[in-house]
Amino acid sequence: MTYTVRALLGACAVAALSTAAAAEEITVATVNNGDMIRMQGLMDDFNTKHPDITVNWVTLEENVLRQKVTTDIATKGGQFDVLTIGTYEVPIWGKLGWLVPLDFGPEYNVDDLIPSIRGGLSVDGTLYAAPFYGESSFTMYRKDLMEKAGLTMSNAPTWADVKAAAAGMNDPDNGVYGICLRGKAGWGENMALLTAMSNSYGAKWFDENWQPQFDGAAWKATLTDYLEMMTKYGPPGAANNGFNENLALFQTGKCGIWIDATSAGSGVVGKDSTVADKVGFALAPDNGLGKRGNWLWAWSLAIPAGSAKIEAAKTFIDWATNASYGDLVAAKEGWAAVPPGTRQSLYANPEYQKVPFAAMTLESMNAADPTKPTVDPVPYVGVQFVAIPEFQGIGTAVGQQFSAALAGTISMDDALAAAQELTLREMTKAGYIK
Repeated sequence: MTYTVRALLGACAVAALSTAAAAEEITVATVNNGDMIRMQGLMDDFNTKHPDITVNWVTLEENVLRQKVTTDIATKGGQFDVLTIGTYEVPIWGKLGWLVPLDFGPEYNVDDLIPSIRGGLSVDGTLYAAPFYGESSFTMYRKDLMEKAGLTMSNAPTWADVKAAAAGMNDPDNGVYGICLRGKAGWGENMALLTAMSNSYGAKWFDENWQPQFDGAAWKATLTDYLEMMTKYGPPGAANNGFNENLALFQTGKCGIWIDATSAGSGVVGKDSTVADKVGFALAPDNGLGKRGNWLWAWSLAIPAGSAKIEAAKTFIDWATNASYGDLVAAKEGWAAVPPGTRQSLYANPEYQKVPFAAMTLESMNAADPTKPTVDPVPYVGVQFVAIPEFQGIGTAVGQQFSAALAGTISMDDALAAAQELTLREMTKAGYIK
């Protein structure tokens, strides 16, 4: 009897250990962009290779994702084991010790990562996040509508070129709008576009003494042109449109021009696009001042320091950001669907070079310089953001003012004045301004 009881207890213990090993679960917080949704549809490959790890997904709209992961990591909530964050958060959170340093085996080939992307995700040479896809921004346009309007698009357009093309293609009676740009408020939504755009107008967030610059002529010129293009040639309700909303508009033939992330390339030429064979690509516009209105970003996967499942999380990140994942996507959905902008080997691949937006994506990424983002010297780095902890709150608050101006609920001058006042107040409170 004693032997039987001991045997049963032993068997239960072994079963419990086996169940624990088989049931190790990680929770991944990610954004509801097309590449991340596609990854969730390819999880059979991961599950086959790693049956001991169960992945639970929390998929959120961009602004909501940022709010939730920031709150969770700052409070050490432990809700997530893998975070989808970007080149703004990684250096700041890495320095604070909030992220787990990442090291992978030699087969991962970390040296294959595009240097600017790898550098943006590292602190003192240590990688704190692995890029899932990298991006700049560029100009996407309807070649057929340009031809119909008797216009041509330069590979390196100016904002004047864009405005003229938007006017020429605008046909609201037939549901076609000349231009679609981000209007939804958020430091990573409308302010990503407007900050990058402002760089090409000679504007900046701060001078070298951290004084806000929204009361200057360059910001007024930026917002004047943005609001004019959007109110004359943009779709209705544009103040509610972010990346995904504009993608859907362009895919369904409702936009003549869309200036946004290079990662949108696969969406506008993919199977869900009704205009896939009519899309041209060009650099983001400039104003002849030496800076283009393009940004540099990487949606990346990182492990919060509070995770109790670091090895399982690292295994997942290795799978999702390894070069072999790109091969998996290519085999299932074609080379145009491979997450772009992370690996040099992808752009050296003859098959990928046939993708219509591949060369322009790389050229756009190489044109962005986070260390010298503006025409005049500034005390910060970051092209479409300012790499300080306070920017997340300030950028969203300013974005709300500019979105309200687009919606017509406040004037442009009032929006700029409010942006100046709130930014000055917060920067003074934070100690940047004495």
